[in-house]
Amino acid sequence: MIRSHVLICGGTGCSASGSVTIRETLEKEIANVGLENEVKVVQTGCFGLCELGPIMIVYPEGTFYSRVTVDDVAEVVSEHLVKGRVVRRLVFNETLQEGTTDVKSLSETSFYKKQKRIALRNCGVIDPENIEEYIGVDGYQALGKVLTEMTPDEVIQTIIDSGLRGRGGGGFPTGLKWKFASGNRGNVQKYVACNADEGDPGAFMDRSILEGDPHAVLEAMAIAGYAIGADEGYIYVRAEYPIAIHRLEVAINQAHEYGLLGKDIFGTGFNFDIKLRLGAGAFVCGEETALMTSIEGNRGEPRPRPPFPAVKGLFGQPTILNNVETYANVTQIILNGAEWFQSMGTEKSKGTKVFALGGKIKHTGLVEVPMGTTLREVVEEIGGGIPNGKKFKAAQTGGPSGGCIPAELIDTPIDYDNLIAIGSMMGSGGLIVMDEDTCMVDIARFFLDFTVDESCGKCTPCRVGTKRLLEILDRIIAGKGELKDLDELEELAKYIKSASLCGLGQTAPNPVLSTLNRFRDEYVAHVVDKKCPAGVCKSLLHYEIVPEKCKGCTLCARKCPVNAISGSVKEPHVIDTSKCIKCGVCIGNCKFGAIIKK
Repeated sequence: MIRSHVLICGGTGCSASGSVTIRETLEKEIANVGLENEVKVVQTGCFGLCELGPIMIVYPEGTFYSRVTVDDVAEVVSEHLVKGRVVRRLVFNETLQEGTTDVKSLSETSFYKKQKRIALRNCGVIDPENIEEYIGVDGYQALGKVLTEMTPDEVIQTIIDSGLRGRGGGGFPTGLKWKFASGNRGNVQKYVACNADEGDPGAFMDRSILEGDPHAVLEAMAIAGYAIGADEGYIYVRAEYPIAIHRLEVAINQAHEYGLLGKDIFGTGFNFDIKLRLGAGAFVCGEETALMTSIEGNRGEPRPRPPFPAVKGLFGQPTILNNVETYANVTQIILNGAEWFQSMGTEKSKGTKVFALGGKIKHTGLVEVPMGTTLREVVEEIGGGIPNGKKFKAAQTGGPSGGCIPAELIDTPIDYDNLIAIGSMMGSGGLIVMDEDTCMVDIARFFLDFTVDESCGKCTPCRVGTKRLLEILDRIIAGKGELKDLDELEELAKYIKSASLCGLGQTAPNPVLSTLNRFRDEYVAHVVDKKCPAGVCKSLLHYEIVPEKCKGCTLCARKCPVNAISGSVKEPHVIDTSKCIKCGVCIGNCKFGAIIKK
C-alpha cells in the first residue's frame, strides 16, 4: 500500500538543474531501504517557483524541499521517508511552522497565496505521462459532456458567454473566432490549430503547460473540433522544446489507446485526430498566417488579411488557431460553466492570466493570477520584490511586441485594456522586471535587435524600417546621438506600425515608443549629456578610483586585464581611461568600494 508520494519537478528548468538524476537516485535509495511498495515517486510538470528548483514535495505532509541536489537524496530517504523527520535545511522557509517541524500549505505562502490556478491547475500535481492521472482529475469529462449533452452551437455559445479571450497576445474573443469558422459543418474540411511556438524572450508559460498537462490541450482541441466541425488538428510546437514534444507524443498515443482521439470518440460518431509539426524557432511563426504557411511546408511568412483563417486558413480551408494557454482554459469552462469563469477578472478581461516572471525579481517562475491583479501585487507580493535592496524601475510585458510600465504605474490592474492604455500589451505573458540599474535605452535596443533578426523580410517597412531604428539606437548608445534622432525614432516607429504587413512589424517599435514616452529623460541624457544614468552603456561610461576610499591594496591593478590601473602599495591608485576597456573587473574585485563608474 502506498503511504507517501514524492513529487519531483520534471519541467525544463528543474531538469536542467539535475532533477532527472535526482529522481533516478531517489528511486534507487527507496529500493535500497525496501520502501518501493510504500513510497511512489512521481515526475510532474513545473510547480511554478522556478527560482527554488530542483523541487521535491513529499505527500501527505506536503513538505516542500527546494534546491535539492543528488547528495541530499539519501538524507531525505533516511530521515523523512524512513524515520518521519523533516530535513529542515532543505525546506522552503516560508512553509515551516515557527518552532516546530510542521509545515504549512503552499497556498499560505506569499508566492501562491494570491494565485488562482486554472490553466496551471494540474502542473506540479499529476504525472503528465500518465493519462490515468489526468482522467483522475476529471480529464476528458468535458469532451464527454460536449459530445453527449451539448450541440456544437451550445459549446460555442458557452465559450462566448465565458468571455474567454485569446491568451496569445491579441486578446480576440475565443468564442467569436470559433463561431466565424463554424458554418458548413460536415460539408467543408476544417482544421483546429494550436500555437505552441512561444517565442518571446523570457516566456515559458505554454511550454510549462505542455510539459505538465498535455492532455488538457488535446481535450480542448477536440472540443474545438466538435464545435466548428473539424476532424483534424495540428499543434505547431518549437523544436527547442524537447520535453514538451516528448510528452505531447506520449499523450497523443495514450489518447488513441483509450479511444479519446481517433474514430468514433465516446461512440458518438465524432472523429478527431491531432498531428505535431515542429517549428524551427522563427519568431514570425507566432503570427497565425505565418504559422499556417509553415505547417503547409513553406517558408514561414505572413499572408495578407482578409481573408482571415476562419474563412481561408490552413491548406486554404477554414481554420481556428488558439495558443496553448487559451486551450488550457476551455475544459474548465465547459465543466464549471460560463458564469464561473466570468466571476473572475475584470469587466472586459475574464478569468486568469499566466505570467513568466523574470528579470530583477526574487522569485522567478510561473504565476497565474486573476485578471485585474495589480502589477505591484505580482512584483512585490508574489515575486518577493527586487533583490539586493534595489528599487523597482519598470516592467516589460508583451515581450518584443510590448512596452515598459514605469514605477509610477505599478498599481495598474493588469488586463488587456489597461495595458494597452498605458502603452504596453498583454502579449503571451512574459513579464520582465527591471531595477534602477537597468538602462531603458539599452532595453529598447535589446528587443529591437531581436525583432530585426526575426523579421521574415517580406515587407519593406519591417525589413528596412526596423534596421534603421536599430541604427539610430546604436548611435545613441555609442554616444553619437543628437536630439533630432529622438524625433526620427518616433516618426519612423509610427510609420513601421502603420505600414507593416503583420503583427511582428506592427508591434516591433513598441519598446522604443514606450521607453521614449515614459523614460525620455534617459534618452536626453544619452544624446545631450553623453551619459548613461544607469551606468550600462559602455561607450558613455568611465571608471574612477575615489582616492579617499582607496587603500592601495593593488588588487585592482593585479586583476586588470589591460594594465590600465597604476599606483604604489598603500597609496591611492588611478585608472588610465585611454587604456580602460570598461570590463568591470576592477569594481568586482575592490573590497573597499573605491571604484565607481560614471
